[in-house]
Amino acid sequence: MMMNKYFAHSGTRSDKSDWQTLKGHLHSVAEVAEKNSRYFKANKLSFLAGLLHDLGKYTPEFQARLEGSPNKVDHATAGAKVAAEILPPPWNNLIAYAIAGHHAGLANGSGEGDRRRVLKERLDQQFGRELPLLDNEAWKSELVIPSIESLSPQISPNSDVDLQGFQYAFLIRMIFSCLVDADFIDTDKFYKHLEGKPLLRGGYPQLSELKQRLDKALDKMVNKTDPAKKVNQLRKEILDNARFKAQLPPGLFTLTVPTGGGKTLSSMAFALDHALAYDLRRVIYVIPFTSIIEQNAKVFRDAFGDLGDSAVLEHHSNFDDRKVSNKEGAEETRDKLKLAMENWDMPVVVTTAVQFFESLFADRPSRCRKLHNISGSVIILDEAQTLPLKFLRPVMAAIDELARNYSCSVVLCTATQPALRDKDFEKGFSNVREIAPDPDRLFEELSLVNVSHLGELSDDELVSRIQANEQILTIVNNRRHAQSLFQTLKDQQTEGVFHLTTLMCAAHRAKTLEIIRGRLKAEKALPCRVISTSLIEAGVDVDFPCVMRAEAGLDSIAQAAGRCNRERTREKENSHVWIFKSPDWRIPAELEGFAAGMRSVLRRDFKNLLGQDAIKAYFSDVYWRKGDELDQKQLLKACRVGASKLDFPFQKIASDFRMIDSFMLPIFIPYDNEAKVLLKELESTDEVSSVLRKLQPYIVQIPRSGFDSLQIAGVIQTVVPHRFEEQFWELVNLDIYDAEFGISWAEPNFIKAENLVF
Repeated sequence: MMMNKYFAHSGTRSDKSDWQTLKGHLHSVAEVAEKNSRYFKANKLSFLAGLLHDLGKYTPEFQARLEGSPNKVDHATAGAKVAAEILPPPWNNLIAYAIAGHHAGLANGSGEGDRRRVLKERLDQQFGRELPLLDNEAWKSELVIPSIESLSPQISPNSDVDLQGFQYAFLIRMIFSCLVDADFIDTDKFYKHLEGKPLLRGGYPQLSELKQRLDKALDKMVNKTDPAKKVNQLRKEILDNARFKAQLPPGLFTLTVPTGGGKTLSSMAFALDHALAYDLRRVIYVIPFTSIIEQNAKVFRDAFGDLGDSAVLEHHSNFDDRKVSNKEGAEETRDKLKLAMENWDMPVVVTTAVQFFESLFADRPSRCRKLHNISGSVIILDEAQTLPLKFLRPVMAAIDELARNYSCSVVLCTATQPALRDKDFEKGFSNVREIAPDPDRLFEELSLVNVSHLGELSDDELVSRIQANEQILTIVNNRRHAQSLFQTLKDQQTEGVFHLTTLMCAAHRAKTLEIIRGRLKAEKALPCRVISTSLIEAGVDVDFPCVMRAEAGLDSIAQAAGRCNRERTREKENSHVWIFKSPDWRIPAELEGFAAGMRSVLRRDFKNLLGQDAIKAYFSDVYWRKGDELDQKQLLKACRVGASKLDFPFQKIASDFRMIDSFMLPIFIPYDNEAKVLLKELESTDEVSSVLRKLQPYIVQIPRSGFDSLQIAGVIQTVVPHRFEEQFWELVNLDIYDAEFGISWAEPNFIKAENLVF
């Protein structure tokens, strides 16, 4: 009996000679999915997910769809049902989630879904209609199912039994990633071949090549520095120790280095040496703020020399793929392929904490696609003290799981190390290795600032103190306070006043910082009085003789101190960090608990307010104050409850895991000619992701309510709406973009929204 020939994707020829066969697509996706999971023990599970994901295309109804029928066909449920029948209890649903959700996303296991059918309903009933009848003879003759013995999940269980449900939810999400990425890659390959276009994938430099370039750059830096200077001796000691510790077995590490100790390049040197020693494949550098991501990526590109541009991927959280239209039941289209998110297959990825951690708890194919490429990586969590407190426990569980079962080494890298070890924190990390040589000694020898609290200072008193110091950095807690101080100083014709805020796009801030650094380094000292929000604290390389900081957490105070006497060119007694409380501007509610922890440590009269003992006491106080709020949405409990039947609320978890409460929306600023050219390119380019990456420096993030007021006023408009609908927006009235303030608008609703941002 001759069986029908089944296809996965249609081509252009009427005789179907250029159509993709279903058998070919399923086998190709299965093989890629299996390869995607090679750094964790789910090879055959991922293979099976790939083999069955489009099983519902073995139906006359779907084949008619490929030939132009307008009737939509559910082609994902059939494979999920077969997978659930193949796997023994309690693992039935282990890959059913991935198959059922490979277009619309991971669903909740049971209960209710948000415009997405829950898995239980899809497996148990047909929602009032029958699924198309599978051609069982055809698929069973074309597909060979792996042996049942090879399909058992193999993960090292967490000693905390309450986290074992979380581990299986994590595995399901990782298998989902392997599947959706493999499906994208094979579909993209088919269409690119059909259209005669090259596959723009792969061909990246090897980590060994990057290590050679980095070694050369580091040697050059060492030769240019004065070896007699104490700070240079300590930086070399830190670097040498990091490279020595790179030979330690993979797992959890800390790198506790004071600001100015060279931790950025030392951590990269450790990462490359460690990856090469243990056959890991990439370095993922996670940064807390979008405002400095370009700076860090540039440091690495410069260090890698001629290989920099082809080795380093920047992936920001500015573009939220939750807003991309992706309705359930939608078929693959060539336009959808153009809009697909990055899959992190480059050797060095520089990304934000929001992008990294929200992806680990996500449910959408576009956001989860990259997850399997996190396995087998060295992950550096820069400024680790900024891990989100309301999700601290689930984030710690994810970090531990990556190290435990996904061949990752994770480095908590900071000058203010959070107290997360098991000896300091209940159910904290165990077997954590410190990379730096004797952090207590380093902090003592590299500490060259005096920290003191000035009490309350009104804005008038602040202005007077700023005017009394020719070079001074003042950091406050929200944009409006910074703008108010700056305007007062300008009105009083104070010399050398500058303003930094995230209402300026990154390209604008970079230009301003270049001027600031020039004045600070001038042979004859030039007045340089900078008013900034906290954006300047995380890795921005400036060196002031004195810094004033509005009350905040002790970790923020330490970061501010890192902008004072950074190059160690002044005596300690002449380098001041002054903390103050503002009676004119109330501290944001989100910061009050951190400021209370700082004041608690201040009262205990530590010898060094920024020493390791004080920092540990501070974090212990903050964690104690938060208590159960360290898992505010009870995400771990949700996984624990569903563990016995692998019944996890994936959609709800993704919805609940929002690191930033006030939803921010990106606006492109046509700040210069380059930005204007790039925005024009979006009208026709096939390489949308590449253009979006280049546009990152021209973005300003705006709170939802502020965004709405800009939209109502007509000062922003959609970018190429016929291609992207309402996904991207551009500022079209440049009258409200000020050369010193960035976006500056006196409309009351906009001002109210901006007061919530710090």
